[in-house]
Amino acid sequence: MATSLSDFLQPLSIDTAKVHRLAQALCETFRSLARESENQFLSTPISESVLRPDGDESGRHVSQQFSSSLGDWLSEPRGGTNLRVGFIELLCPSDHALNGFPNGESSRVRRLLEKAWPIGEQLKNEKAEDLFAWIGHCIAEVVRDASTAWNGELAPELPMGVTFSFPMIQHTLSDATLMSMGKGFAITSNLDLGRQLLQGYESHRGTLPRIRIAAIANDTVATLVSFCFQAQNQPGCKAAMGLIGGTGSNATIPLFPRLLHASKRPNSDETKIVVNTEWSINGAAPPLQTLGLITPWDKILDLQGEVPGFQPFEYMTAGRYLGELGRLILLDYLTSIRSIPPARIPQRLQTRHGLTTAFLGNIRPDAPQILQQLDAELPGPEGWSWTTELAQMLYSIAKAIQVRAAGLTAAAVLGLLGCAEELDINHLQRSLKPGITELMVGYTGGCIVHFQDYLHDCQAFLDAITRGGAVGVQLHPCHDGGIIGAGILAGRVSRTESIESGKRVG
Repeated sequence: MATSLSDFLQPLSIDTAKVHRLAQALCETFRSLARESENQFLSTPISESVLRPDGDESGRHVSQQFSSSLGDWLSEPRGGTNLRVGFIELLCPSDHALNGFPNGESSRVRRLLEKAWPIGEQLKNEKAEDLFAWIGHCIAEVVRDASTAWNGELAPELPMGVTFSFPMIQHTLSDATLMSMGKGFAITSNLDLGRQLLQGYESHRGTLPRIRIAAIANDTVATLVSFCFQAQNQPGCKAAMGLIGGTGSNATIPLFPRLLHASKRPNSDETKIVVNTEWSINGAAPPLQTLGLITPWDKILDLQGEVPGFQPFEYMTAGRYLGELGRLILLDYLTSIRSIPPARIPQRLQTRHGLTTAFLGNIRPDAPQILQQLDAELPGPEGWSWTTELAQMLYSIAKAIQVRAAGLTAAAVLGLLGCAEELDINHLQRSLKPGITELMVGYTGGCIVHFQDYLHDCQAFLDAITRGGAVGVQLHPCHDGGIIGAGILAGRVSRTESIESGKRVG
């Protein structure tokens, strides 16, 4: 008897009990990685006092985001790397009540003169000097627009906040050594990110104001900064974590320095510092293997990647890979279970990345003209025709992939909150933080938002596991947190410098 599709998809199955077990295992794994890993759980020079200040930052600041995890991943088969540059204006707390802004942004934040550029394969293959010269050209274009729009208002030197969605080593907020970029980029050596950006801008500056690097952060770190800024003063709630669920997957959370390797600790162990977990890297693989969550299709996807074994969690949860995972599963079922010869199957289903994450994430078998859409996206050879049954089959595969991704992400969120001592992952009825009844996780990224019911199902897993406990975990949108957070950090640095300068003058 032929295997049914539901039986065939059993290796992808996940339920609340398994998610909870994975969360407990990941909590221990994250503690080990924080204590031992050199390329994960990277500390930043951002303490709780910087993350959650009581100050009144204000003014306009240049903000730049270089990211492969933006929300517009739907526009490219495997997600896109993009550059955004603009100005972030922060309003004084006494003024912001008079200003309302759309798109769910904090009323203290305005985004001005922002522009975006896709980063094509040619730029990815360029040497560092050429890539950063191009970035400098883009920054100069926006500063030139500002000079025209705000004639006479720009200072001779402009503070800039920078977000980069790549691992980096930081000892101060304005200095960062960019590690191997990966993600298709030819740049592999460690780079002084601030110096490269300034050199790139200087080659195009002309008579424009100088740029000063005020702050640098990973995109997930900047998302947390933005989320904390916009989620202030909610009784019983704490903005605890930043989450990226787009082309890639990552999370940032404050940790006590005593939990980190000695080389990652600041001078004091008393105050939490923000940590970029890079949780998708292979250090997180053992619990996935132990619980049997890595399927033969995941292994094929891994082996066909640029760096096999590098990001197993990302292959199973992120927009760069879910379309390819769906293609592998459908092709396997058609050939091994339905015994359809490859010559009779659409060529794109036999071509690596021939099925895009965007298409798979949005397919609905009951949608009008779905068969015509399938014929256009995945045309078949003579004798092949897309049917309602095949459309339902592809949707079932997409849902199985998505539910598992949502469960894995929920487990990682809970495990990380446990690692950070925000949540007792084993005894959820006990509160670790008196007065806190909800831990808020700020999320951004197109995959978690647009791929089938990813966001809804992730929240459902979180609710099911924490139901009846002392503390709930709630996902909250923090879109564009990367570019907003960079501007907020630049504003905080500028305010601190201004206060220090006033003290010296006084």
